[in-house]
This record gives sequence, C-alpha cells and structure tokens, in this order.
Amino acid sequence: MEHYNIVKTLVLTGYGLNCDNETAYAFELAGAKVTRVHINSLIDGSASLDDFKIMVFGGGFSWGDDHGAGVIQAVRMKTNTGESILEFIEKGNLVLGICNGFQTLVNLGLLPGFDNDYKKRSVAITFNDCGRFRNDWVHLKVNQKSNCIFTKGLDKLQFPVRHGEGKFYSDSQTIERLIKNNQVAVRYAMDDGNPAEGRFPFNPNGSLYDIAGICDPTGRIFGMMPHPEALNHFTNHPHWTRIKEKAKREKDDFDSGPTIGISIFKNAVDFIRST
Repeated sequence: MEHYNIVKTLVLTGYGLNCDNETAYAFELAGAKVTRVHINSLIDGSASLDDFKIMVFGGGFSWGDDHGAGVIQAVRMKTNTGESILEFIEKGNLVLGICNGFQTLVNLGLLPGFDNDYKKRSVAITFNDCGRFRNDWVHLKVNQKSNCIFTKGLDKLQFPVRHGEGKFYSDSQTIERLIKNNQVAVRYAMDDGNPAEGRFPFNPNGSLYDIAGICDPTGRIFGMMPHPEALNHFTNHPHWTRIKEKAKREKDDFDSGPTIGISIFKNAVDFIRST
C-alpha cells in the first residue's frame, strides 16, 4: 500500500535555481510526496536518489548560466553523481527537466538517449533567434504518438516561457531521427494547434521543427522549455478573468479539477503508482 500511495519525488535546488518551490507545489497538487534537495546533498551523500521515484531538474539560472545555460550544473552533476543518475534511470524511474532543467538534461546526455546511450550529447539548446530574453505565454501541441509519460492523454497546452537560450538545435539527421522515433513530444503551435512553422513569437526562440520538448525512447525522461508548474491554478493564466467570464456565459465549470499544467505532473505520479 505504501508503494501505491506514496510517490516520492526529488526536486533539485541550489545555485540559481528559482522554480523549485513552484515545481514542488505542483507535484504535491498531483499527489506526490516532494522533497527539495540541494545539489550538494546529492554530491556529499547526505541525500540519495535511492529514496525517490521521480527526479526533477527545475527552472532557473543555475550558476547564472555562466558558460551557457545548464552547462556548469551538467558538468558538476555528471562528474559527481553521474553513475547514480544512470542507475536511477535503469530502475525505471522518471526524470523531468523544465527550462534550465531541460538544458541540463541535454548537456548531461540524458536526452535524447538514442540506443539507450544516456551519456552522449547530440542536441543543443542555444540562444534565441530574436537575440533577447523571452517571457511570454505560448501555445503547444502534443504529439499523440509519443511514448512520453508526462504528456499522455494531452493535446493542446498553453504555458509561459522564460528563457534567453531556448532554441533547440541539432544536425538534420538527428532532428529527423527524433521525428521518426516520435521523441518530439511537444511543439510550439498557433492558437488553433497547427505548427508554428518557425513564426515568431509563436515559436519564441527559433527552435528547429518548432521543438519545445523531447523525451527519450522509453518516454520516461522528458525535457521541455515552457513551464507547466507556472499553471498550477487557473488564475495563473494572464487571461483568466476573460476565460472565466466566457465559461460562465457558456455554463462551463472550467475551474473544476486540476489545471492542464498539473496534469503533466499527475501523469508522472499515476505512472509510478501503476508500476
């Protein structure tokens, strides 16, 4: 019963990460038991991944994005905790990276994870084409054919982006392989769900193939640039008053149940409970 009821989730903190409280709260709303763990606690052994089923690399600006977003965090963790993270993955656990966390996952080589190789770096997340930091809400379209655990059953999403280095980039063969494998889990889209096709600001950073998030072949490791934890309540949406009034006129009880943001975290919690 304990295995079913308690899904222990680790949310990383430390050195410029600033979305840990928000992310922990979102996972708690999804039914998880969350512990915020400083990176140093994993390194010095005072905390262990063995105690958790879900590991979250949250948003922020780790080490001030010096030398590139997520680079120092990836090097520090790969050097000191790399093997334990690989063991965590081999046990069938889940890993989520949001924004800076996504950047860290690709720098670690945990994504895209071709051929079960979680050490090789083959994609990059680099500076926005617009040349500046973007803080805006974007529309997203979920790939229904993807194995991604976190996006299961979801279709259209709308979350904020907050980044200066969000452009997903790689060589054409790698992009084609991601598409063929259905590892592109989420794409930037127009408000009707059609692909943004690189159009700014719908695609806010110039990501190739409008890629906003990818998973590994198993669907258990997922990284995305937009922030689902930032939509943990319907009033987080900038147009919530307008949406509420429209729902009222159409007699639609729109604010019942979890938000679409919490659904991403709940998918992870439900998956662990079912295994």
